[in-house]
Amino acid sequence: MIDVAKAAGVSKSTVSLVLRGGAGVKADTVTKVNEAIRKLGYVYNRDAAGLRNRESNLVAIVANDLANPYLAQVIMALEVELEQRGYMPVIVNINESIERQSSMVASLKEHNVAGFFITPAPGTEPEWLKNLASASHPVVCLMRDVEGANVPTVMPDNRLGMYLATRYLIGLGHKRIAFVGGLASISDYHERKDGFLKAMQEAGLTVKDGDIEPNSTKRQGGTIAVNRVLDRDPSITGIVCFTDVVAYGVYTALQERGLTPGKDIAVVGFDDLEDSRLMSPALTTVRVRAEDIGQMACERLQQWRENQKVPENALVGVELVVRSSCCSVVG
Repeated sequence: MIDVAKAAGVSKSTVSLVLRGGAGVKADTVTKVNEAIRKLGYVYNRDAAGLRNRESNLVAIVANDLANPYLAQVIMALEVELEQRGYMPVIVNINESIERQSSMVASLKEHNVAGFFITPAPGTEPEWLKNLASASHPVVCLMRDVEGANVPTVMPDNRLGMYLATRYLIGLGHKRIAFVGGLASISDYHERKDGFLKAMQEAGLTVKDGDIEPNSTKRQGGTIAVNRVLDRDPSITGIVCFTDVVAYGVYTALQERGLTPGKDIAVVGFDDLEDSRLMSPALTTVRVRAEDIGQMACERLQQWRENQKVPENALVGVELVVRSSCCSVVG
């Protein structure tokens, strides 16, 4: 910058103003500085300038499980939103490990990221999130809420979604309905379970101890959970699943038992993944638009940075998508 200033016949601070697009610099001065830059082949190091000013355009996305196809959709939506706002996303995978979450976040802090989007690992302490978050480095939780952390969470309306799914099965005549899959240690599991219980209670239907079977959020979790449910009570005629991926595992288990989804047992998922309409039969599910989550999450990050105060949580709307995996109960 000193060489550019000498070549243009201006001060170093003027060169800095021109490079940063500062107002108040005369047009002919800007021309002289840019001409000197061209002749000298100078390249402005924005990263170094950002370190000096403690500013960064890097935003961290801390993913709980990149193998989760719905989370991948959310991250792609976030990338689009962030790039439109001038940020560069950096993605790390913690694989549901609280230890890896802590180490990855510590490393990201060393790179002076401008903010964090985190899907918290099970067991994340509210104090840890409180200490991480600030107006200069906001934290927005995705999909999962950590009570008492005082950071905004952007998530689907989980209670309403599962309520709609369960009520739909009840309307088809199902009285023995099970809820399967999901980790009991995370907030969205409890919200979806609440929606299931509300619909059953409103209809005056009994929920036995074995009708709710948590397990992993992976395909195998659905297979294990539904087998346990049906081994205890083969009178179950409807299954609501924590996610579409869990529902895929339920399909596998039912077929191995000689049962046909959508004919012998009704199945409903949650997320509306692209593959769900291609399943045989096509899966009835609760649609949550990943684009809406990405947009609302970026808005919360920007609001915190601009207004210097913690934004409120955001609930993303849901919609029941009816396909052929649900059957009526005869008689």
